[in-house]
Amino acid sequence: MGGLLIAGTSSDAGKSLLTAGLCRALARRGVDVVPYKAQNMSNNSMVIEGGEIGRAQWLQARAARVEPSVAMNPVLLKPSTDRRSHVVLLGQPHGVLEAGEYAHGRTALVRAAWESYEKLAADHELVVCEGAGSPAEINLRRGDYVNMGLARRFGLPVALVGDIDRGGMLASVYGTWGLLDHGDRAQLAGYLVNKFRGDRAVLEPGLETLTSRTGLDCLGVVPWLEGVWLDSEDTLVVSPTDTRRPDPRTALSVAVVKFPRISNANDIDAIAVEPGVDLVVTGRPDICAVADLLILPGSRSTLGDLAWLRFSGLADVIEERARSGAPVLGICGGYQMLGRIVSDPHGVEADPGTESLGLGVLPVETAFRTEKTLALPHGRWEGHEVDGYEIHHGVAELEEGATPFLDGARRGWVFGTMWHGTMENDDFRRAFLSLVADQSGSGWQPEAKAPGFAARREAMIGSLSDAIENYAPDLLRLALKQVSRG
Repeated sequence: MGGLLIAGTSSDAGKSLLTAGLCRALARRGVDVVPYKAQNMSNNSMVIEGGEIGRAQWLQARAARVEPSVAMNPVLLKPSTDRRSHVVLLGQPHGVLEAGEYAHGRTALVRAAWESYEKLAADHELVVCEGAGSPAEINLRRGDYVNMGLARRFGLPVALVGDIDRGGMLASVYGTWGLLDHGDRAQLAGYLVNKFRGDRAVLEPGLETLTSRTGLDCLGVVPWLEGVWLDSEDTLVVSPTDTRRPDPRTALSVAVVKFPRISNANDIDAIAVEPGVDLVVTGRPDICAVADLLILPGSRSTLGDLAWLRFSGLADVIEERARSGAPVLGICGGYQMLGRIVSDPHGVEADPGTESLGLGVLPVETAFRTEKTLALPHGRWEGHEVDGYEIHHGVAELEEGATPFLDGARRGWVFGTMWHGTMENDDFRRAFLSLVADQSGSGWQPEAKAPGFAARREAMIGSLSDAIENYAPDLLRLALKQVSRG
């Protein structure tokens, strides 16, 4: 049962992407490797055969060149408020978890996590595990089954990742080591420096001191990788690979509403890297008012974020855009908000019986149901094949005479769909953006020789793998050693 754990000194230290890079580096060597994360807290998820998993684990499975499975992310927590998360267990809805229940009453979750790891380890040569948050969160250690609790149970060596770009990385590694008890410290195999810029020789004295004080070896110094940013789970990251600003005379400006409970933000990734598109994620009404295209993405708290739209003044902006013919696109929760009514009779997201007027710019009524829709739909639009995925409790009913758009509706220049992932279809994305450009008069046209989004994703995975090979060879050797032990 070979395995190792990639842990972090903090959230967003780079665990997810380094795990993906290590999986690809091992797959290149012919190792039968799979990713695993016992518990993921993220509103960025993906539908696969069997249910729903965190988007990061889906990406890691692609990097490992294996089919994703629900065992790779047995527990997924999707926060809807600061104190409540919806639980997805082995790909399916499993109620809610309140903040006070975090350290207690999770027997079924822990059992599923352990059994999933054991199944993966029995079926494959190596399991590369990703931790959650930081092992230094010792207030959670008693009920931990994703960081040191996982490592101790299965005897996994732990590589500790620190993000040096945010500052204080050496202290974070030292502090993490210092807070762990002796049994947990014994699982630490070394540490990794991530997102380094500059001359490594300048860093070496700090690494030597850190190693001498902790006894931990440095397993690698991975540089800042420009343009590698896909499928983030902790934060919304939009960083196009081409860092040059588009020509304002021909650029297509896209504003994405930054909901407090935004979900499946990856829907905008493919637009962000399209040449000539200037995309910003914002809550500012003035920017949203003048963009060529305004996107309302998914939401984990549709009624709450709808109320926030009104409080922020963005509701007025959206209604004015609809009146003036300025393009608007709503996806899933964003689509539901554009309709006439949003109701939650069973208390799925809000108090039972809650109902709110929507923005009224699409002929749609939405009601939340206790059953969750998980699907991988396929359709056509203007002659273009479109694949997507559905994750929702809200069911949007079109009124008679509504103009269809994919599975959703269109009125004037306001579009809505429940389908996530549609913008990853290259022909559809470019045709839709061309339609928007014609309406807005931006002058934007798709670049004929631009790579497709799938090719861009594969190139990013390759860059991550190369970085592991070139800058973290000791981590790779540690992983290969675990294969030989398995």
